[in-house]
Amino acid sequence: MTGFDRYLHDNLLPTFPLALGVVIAGRLVRWASSRYRVALDDEVRLTIEGGGVATERSKRARAVAQTIEWLTISLLYVIFGVVAVKQLGVPLPTLVAPATVVGVALGFGAQQIVGDLLAGFFLFTERQFGVGDLVRLSMPGQVTGVSGTVEELTLRVTKLRSQQGELIMVPNSALRQVTNLSRDWSRVVMDLPVPVDEDLEKVLSLIRNVATGMAAEPAWHDLIIGDPVMAGVETIEVGYVNLRLLVRTLPGRQFEVGRELRLRVALALRDADIRTPNGSVATTP
Repeated sequence: MTGFDRYLHDNLLPTFPLALGVVIAGRLVRWASSRYRVALDDEVRLTIEGGGVATERSKRARAVAQTIEWLTISLLYVIFGVVAVKQLGVPLPTLVAPATVVGVALGFGAQQIVGDLLAGFFLFTERQFGVGDLVRLSMPGQVTGVSGTVEELTLRVTKLRSQQGELIMVPNSALRQVTNLSRDWSRVVMDLPVPVDEDLEKVLSLIRNVATGMAAEPAWHDLIIGDPVMAGVETIEVGYVNLRLLVRTLPGRQFEVGRELRLRVALALRDADIRTPNGSVATTP
């Protein structure tokens, strides 16, 4: 047997079953992770259809499942690479110097990737948000930005689905200020400008009755937490005052509650022949 035949028999051929095993193991990990995520998605869907909201446990479990899948597959291929190099007869000590040079080069060239991975690690450990959360991304100190539902969360990237259906992909290191709009509870803040010559007590009573009546209805009772709070006069401007109404809701349900509440308040004001200075009702979820 020649030297090449011996190398082919003892080193090269045993590497192929090892590579096949790694590929099969990776597919099994992906299959198990996808089945688990589908089960979680079904649980969340049934909860939402029943009028509830997804629990923080289910949101975090889906994100953790994706991360474990990614880490497990990466670890499988790293181990395979080390074992394959050894199996092929390449002396590992001789690779130390080239690996050091390559590592330094990659360190300078992959700083962004390292930053993404570190930022993703802290996202998971600090439980800032999870899959299914409604978040708003913005620059520090600003209240406007890009909003969407978290569809995928890995150690490197966060993917959001906007209300228009757009898929927004943001590296984790680029997340400067994240506002979680669906953690624990949410709130509808309605500011209603009313002319100063109106009967303010009458307007306050009217708005309070509209909000209380809506909260008592079976269709909205489970979405509204506690009693609506009529905070009263928030600001005084030239010719009008701003009346503020606070309604606490289940996490992520403030938008639908706010839309319905705006409609009811607008209809009630029209029926009572009360006109706002600019003809609009402002709300902030």
